[in-house]
Amino acid sequence: MVCRGRDEIRPVPLYMRNLQLIFMALVLGSMIPLHAQEADALLRKVKAKMDQVQDYKAAGILKTDVVFLKIPVSRVQVLYRSPDRFKIIRDGGVSLLPKGGISVNLNALMATGQFAAVPAGESVVAGRKVKIIKMLPLQEGTDVILSTLYIDEKALLITKAVTTTRENGTYEMELVYGKYGSYGLPDRVVVSFDTRDYKLPKGVTFEYDAGEAAKQKDLKNKKGRVEITYAAYQINTGLGESVFK
Repeated sequence: MVCRGRDEIRPVPLYMRNLQLIFMALVLGSMIPLHAQEADALLRKVKAKMDQVQDYKAAGILKTDVVFLKIPVSRVQVLYRSPDRFKIIRDGGVSLLPKGGISVNLNALMATGQFAAVPAGESVVAGRKVKIIKMLPLQEGTDVILSTLYIDEKALLITKAVTTTRENGTYEMELVYGKYGSYGLPDRVVVSFDTRDYKLPKGVTFEYDAGEAAKQKDLKNKKGRVEITYAAYQINTGLGESVFK
């Protein structure tokens, strides 16, 4: 007869291990759709805040930093009408922005509701705890391929967005809010993008920096940066389609 010690560890039977694995799979499987529902609910709240604004006209200051272009700091008027009409009028010239304008692609995508929201954890942006949500368009052929949003859940504000497009590569937006935050409108927006992926609109010309025009093909690691600081907004004044032509 073989005596076993009281403290001897007996192996877990195979059927018990299988039951444990099945239980864990059921628990994790039930959590995934729950998180997705929470992401959808948060985006709906953010969209409801953005939907307060059907149009606006804003005055601001535009700063552009692109290696091969010479564009001075300028006063601008920014025009917007939901969901995807956007125009900048710059004193003395034409502004340079990633195609679609600041946040317009996001507004248009959220307006359709044709996207899947995937929760991607949490982070901290400018000292604020944020939820990370990836937006995957469900319709084929849309300009936006993927958007990653960093959302202040308490304030219902997008503080950062990284958007990958078909036409103009990937660009990153950082948004700072102030007195117009209750409308979801930023006081300052900074857009960064790869100049190698940016395509100038047809018919648009700029004054090139001396000696830089020849270097345009060598933009592999160059970044462009556009910053708009808003002074004031006129919200929901009924902008017509004619102002965007």
